[in-house]
Amino acid sequence: MRIDAVQAQRVLVDGAFRPATVLVHQGRIQAIEPVDHEVAGVVLRAPDTAYVVPGVVDTHVHINEPGRTEWEGFVSATEAAALGGATTLVDMPLNSIPPTTTVEHLELKQEAASGELMVDVGFWGGAVPDNLGDLAPLWEAGVFGFKCFLAPSGVDEFPPLDPDLFRAALVEVARFDGLMIVHAEDAAVLEAAPVTPGGSYRDFLLSRPDTAELTAIQRVLDGARDTGARVHILHLSSARALPAIADAKAEGLRVTVETCPHYLCFAAETIPDASSQFKCCPPIRDAGNREELWQGLRDGIIDMIVSDHSPSTAEEKGRGEGDLQQAWGGVSGLQVGFSAVAQEARRRNIPVADVSRWMSRNTADLVGLPTKGRIAVGADADLAVYDTGVELRVEAARLAHRNPISAYDGMRYGGRITRTVVRGNAIDVEHPDHRWGQQLRRPGS
Repeated sequence: MRIDAVQAQRVLVDGAFRPATVLVHQGRIQAIEPVDHEVAGVVLRAPDTAYVVPGVVDTHVHINEPGRTEWEGFVSATEAAALGGATTLVDMPLNSIPPTTTVEHLELKQEAASGELMVDVGFWGGAVPDNLGDLAPLWEAGVFGFKCFLAPSGVDEFPPLDPDLFRAALVEVARFDGLMIVHAEDAAVLEAAPVTPGGSYRDFLLSRPDTAELTAIQRVLDGARDTGARVHILHLSSARALPAIADAKAEGLRVTVETCPHYLCFAAETIPDASSQFKCCPPIRDAGNREELWQGLRDGIIDMIVSDHSPSTAEEKGRGEGDLQQAWGGVSGLQVGFSAVAQEARRRNIPVADVSRWMSRNTADLVGLPTKGRIAVGADADLAVYDTGVELRVEAARLAHRNPISAYDGMRYGGRITRTVVRGNAIDVEHPDHRWGQQLRRPGS
């Protein structure tokens, strides 16, 4: 349904909620008027219990198509996104086959996405040992930056960068002022950590210690200092890294940091053994660490929250019959992330406006999309209605992503996304069946 306006008592404009009518024309926000402004056309009116926020811009999603479409695909991922209030995704370069490490591979990804998108989707490129010469062509072709690993990624076709190759890749990315995004766990630390087969979550946690993150993050910060490259630390799980990151920001290094809903919502001591739906790398740590991550967001050390939606088949998640060392690592939470974070924030007296900034504005700014992640004249009419008068009961079997597995299964939240608007098109969350999404390129490419 194409709409002409949204009216609500709480619309997030310039960082604060106020009554407003948001006028829409040709997919963009034309004007923001008083809430009683008369509109000729189709008006979406939000209930008084609802907040109208910019659509979530999720810059960390593994869609896996082509090649591992049985894990996830563009149709199922973008439907899950729309149902959860996300209107823009940026797809990770690995877990698809081939990975997005050359322009040719990017074109295969774009071809697979054609006509399949319910929300807008852009693409990250990858930095692997043998593609240094492909980084600049990928940048010119429109990727938003380059993901690399400093330890094994879990898939053979996307190997990690050793310290020398990582430094060389940073030099190359700095040359054209690109962006390097880093899975920051150190290979040597992980190799030295105790690995105990079995379902004990405590043992799994010991196999991915904080020091793996601390060592790798220091390498990233040192590399940014020495080369001038822009760097982004992916899925921060260890709050012990916050002081070093804060110092780097104070020094003026061009570094940004993300964390994820599962690190903010769960705690190691409450995760049952052999529950592979909670396994991710780096891992979910203890409750005290979780609270320090929340403080890191409040203090501005952590810049944003992204899903790191990383699904797999049930066979991969169940590999080893409960052995957490063998099961695929990744949390599927694309559809419920905003509602989960908003409730956890409310418990800590953190307003919805801050949640939206962390999940929409700051992520859009990371990838240079000035018309996304904000409700402002000239911005894309990408909106989400978050209604605290409606409860969300999560049932993994009813989530839209391809495989019915999620750490959020059974959770109940006092608020849910009831409407999502993608460039002026209101998606019916009960019957989502339209493909309004577009493929995005980095502005200027």
